[in-house]
Amino acid sequence: MVEKIVSGGQTGADRAALDVAMELGLVAGGWIPSGRRAEDGPVPQRYEGLVEAESESYDHRTELNVRDSDATVVFSFGPPTGGSALTAELARSLGKSLLTLDLEHSNTDQAVALLRSWLAEARPRVLNVAGPRLSQESRIGEATAMILRLAIPPVSGGDREGEK
Repeated sequence: MVEKIVSGGQTGADRAALDVAMELGLVAGGWIPSGRRAEDGPVPQRYEGLVEAESESYDHRTELNVRDSDATVVFSFGPPTGGSALTAELARSLGKSLLTLDLEHSNTDQAVALLRSWLAEARPRVLNVAGPRLSQESRIGEATAMILRLAIPPVSGGDREGEK
């Protein structure tokens, strides 16, 4: 069962994943670039479970998030590019379970079914979520959030609220 969702804090898929983690009562965290660097300025402080890496590099925080998670899901519209492609490549090279969800070729119901099935098989406690930033794909945040909400059950009891 997923207990924690991590991401790099960027706009788009990353922040959608962190928002959903908090909504579901999961721990939200992950590595972010030094200075809380993101395309829209510093990553908001409300994402308090994020840890600044020593480097301002997006690639470095991507590697740390893949390394420190049990499995990675990459959301995209079309084949992953840029940092999303790097995330998938790092997951493969580190031997981590990986699912890429190309939302151009599957509707919401199909994507939810694929994610649920993969999660049941991979059984990650810490799930890394990646995808394009908002400036690269305006639909990604909403799509990522919807699919995660439908695929991952909320935590009952709410005893994780203060965990990082």
